[in-house]
Amino acid sequence: MTRLVSGVVLALAAVAAIVWLPLVALRVLAAVVAGAAGFEYAAAAGVTRDLSRALIVVMAAVACWWLGMPAFASVAVATAIGIAWLAVEVLLFGHDIARAAAAVAGAVYVGGPLGLLVAIHARAGWRVTLLLLATVVVSDTAQYYSGRAFGRRPLAPVVSPKKTIEGALGGVVAAALFMALAGSRILGEAPVPLAVLGLAMAAVGICGDLFESSLKRRAGLKDSSALIPGHGGVLDRIDALLFATPLFYLFLRDLP
Repeated sequence: MTRLVSGVVLALAAVAAIVWLPLVALRVLAAVVAGAAGFEYAAAAGVTRDLSRALIVVMAAVACWWLGMPAFASVAVATAIGIAWLAVEVLLFGHDIARAAAAVAGAVYVGGPLGLLVAIHARAGWRVTLLLLATVVVSDTAQYYSGRAFGRRPLAPVVSPKKTIEGALGGVVAAALFMALAGSRILGEAPVPLAVLGLAMAAVGICGDLFESSLKRRAGLKDSSALIPGHGGVLDRIDALLFATPLFYLFLRDLP
């Protein structure tokens, strides 16, 4: 019951923010979410130094803020910040390249996609943004129920023992159908390429879920945090979205 209630509250809050918040406020909210997710990533990635954790939080929020502007300059600024931060991690903190890269990756992994989510809103409006979120939710829901009903063969037993091939297929099919039907009305595109887009978004979303599961498993964590009752942490709720958003953004960039 707790999981259901908190899930409904989160969904309503997300829809309300996307529909009614002005763009600047939405960018601020996305940056706050990116900072929270960045903190959880730091714990999962084994970053124990307080200053390094703080930098991950700040840089995830900054990357989200800058990439929320649908302009090439924002990408250049985010890239410059990432390179500078990499140099600080290696030269000032004395970390090896692998550890420094893992820290910088937090900004790319969390801040980048959330910034692009805001950029989608700025470019295409709230209906298209909700289409992206709804496709990810439909895929996740279909994976869960398909896996419970038909799941027999594990998809990635080492990383996520409960995920099944049947569940993944259910999520992919559901996302393809949903994007073909809803996307054709909202985007005005032909159903077939939209179905392919939905399929690809579900596939990369599953990869995002498995990626976060791998981070948690390596860190010995069940959830990224206990922030959301019944759901875990911020990363647990947006892991698929982080991987699906850049793909959807690239699709929109190719539209006239």
